[in-house]
Amino acid sequence: MSRILVPVDFSNRSEYAAKLAARIGKKTDCDIYLLHMVELPSGIVDMGAGSNFSIPESMMYLRKVKEKILSIKERYFSEGCNVKYAIRFQDPYDGIRDYSKKIGADLIIMGSQGVSDFEEMIIGSNTEKIVRTSEIPVIVVKTDADKFKIKNLVFASDFKEDKKVAFQKFLKFASEFKSKIHLLKVNTPGKFESSFDTREKIQNFISELELPKHTINVYNDTSVVKGVTNFSREINADLIALSTHGRSGLSSLFNGSITKSVSKTVLRPVITFKL
Repeated sequence: MSRILVPVDFSNRSEYAAKLAARIGKKTDCDIYLLHMVELPSGIVDMGAGSNFSIPESMMYLRKVKEKILSIKERYFSEGCNVKYAIRFQDPYDGIRDYSKKIGADLIIMGSQGVSDFEEMIIGSNTEKIVRTSEIPVIVVKTDADKFKIKNLVFASDFKEDKKVAFQKFLKFASEFKSKIHLLKVNTPGKFESSFDTREKIQNFISELELPKHTINVYNDTSVVKGVTNFSREINADLIALSTHGRSGLSSLFNGSITKSVSKTVLRPVITFKL
């Protein structure tokens, strides 16, 4: 991991993402790229007669943006950390996607739009689109990462064969931090299987892979989201890992069963790996 991209819009959530990037950067000695997107009004595209484009006002605005980015850099990143920044005139989704490819980013860390529930995080517009289409891992942050450590990682899955590609990407990420891995399968009333069958499925899933220190867990709950959240809270997980299809995003993982009452103080950062 050598390059981390952090989109910033100067909201609290994007500053949480910057703080998390700073903590990960200390452990991996990577470059951090702070990116701010400016959506241009249609009048700026056509700078002919009658447009509302004002060069002095725009230059002043860009100076303010630069000052805010430098303020984030000074507050959250140590002097030894290599932090770069960019201001792009593009819509957020296209800009983040294009810039991540330009710099060869290995990881994107984003703040979520949601303030109190899981649903907003996984189906919010720009965040969801990035999560759904990104070829590289994406960490979504909802809360302050001031005390964040990457010690206990949860990989929640149904452990079907098509998840192996995502799981191998997850193992590569986990190896960077020598983390303990907790493999988790949530049983729900609508999709129940015995603990014996589930454990056997997980053992077969990992049989050909070399795993670091890990646990195998079967957790019963009323929904997948509640199971993932409650289990992660019980073991004090630092990060929850999920896989996602490019077609339909994270919402397909939960089959429409999304809990709307997950507190932002309980919800951990989530990292996604595309299948």
